[in-house]
Amino acid sequence: MKSLKPRLLTAAIGIPAVVLIIFLSELWRPTLNLVVSGVTAVMIGEYLNGKGMLKNYPISVVCILAAFLLTLLCATAYVYLILAVFMLAAFMVLIIRHKKISYIDFCYAVFGTLLIVFGMSAMVLVCSNGISVTFGFFVVLMLPWMADAGGFFVGASMGKHKLCPEISPKKTVEGAIGGVLFCMISAVALGLIFQLWVFSAVSVNFISMVIIGALDAVFSIVGDLSFSLIKRSLGIKDYGTIFPGHGGFLDRCDSIIFTAPIVLLISQYMPILSLG
Repeated sequence: MKSLKPRLLTAAIGIPAVVLIIFLSELWRPTLNLVVSGVTAVMIGEYLNGKGMLKNYPISVVCILAAFLLTLLCATAYVYLILAVFMLAAFMVLIIRHKKISYIDFCYAVFGTLLIVFGMSAMVLVCSNGISVTFGFFVVLMLPWMADAGGFFVGASMGKHKLCPEISPKKTVEGAIGGVLFCMISAVALGLIFQLWVFSAVSVNFISMVIIGALDAVFSIVGDLSFSLIKRSLGIKDYGTIFPGHGGFLDRCDSIIFTAPIVLLISQYMPILSLG
């Protein structure tokens, strides 16, 4: 019960905050871009702090600033320019401070920045479909969490076979299967809710939703295990402490980094929403 109270407190604060962000984003689209960019910058800070690099300001400032700008302007023609400046600035820092920054630390910082930006910018692009910021936000944010919840409950009640015991001892094969099924059901339910009660003029592609539900669950596990492996190699439990009982932004969004690009990819070839 002690661990449950901070989780409930986080949910009590977090849910209204998410609702407010969605409301403001529907009124002014750039709101979501600014919020996601800010969160991405914080995630980079948490990621660097995990290896004790946050206070190495020349490299941390370059990575955090690049993450914010790349995510904010991911749908514009400035992306390549920002990326080029980031790479040049990062290598200049490495050259100037090569005695204080090892190449391994440099690669850790730069690769992690690009990976996290790649995932979070996909979230911005999904929500920029021109039809509904709210629906895109729910698809990207909710489905991985539903897969995690389904995997937790099924694994806790029926789990017998460990999935990756050396990386995540609590994950089971049964939980993973339950997560896939729960995520697919949640995707269809989300589509029905929006089509029947929220946006009656919009048609939801349920085939796309089922595919997204299945793949989201799989790639959310990959994302979770990937960042858990990094944490284990660094000898830390959580990347941050912003959310009591949950860790930091990176701890909560590690799966989204892997699932948001999948949603974006599928929506490019099989649009999730269409008018009429």
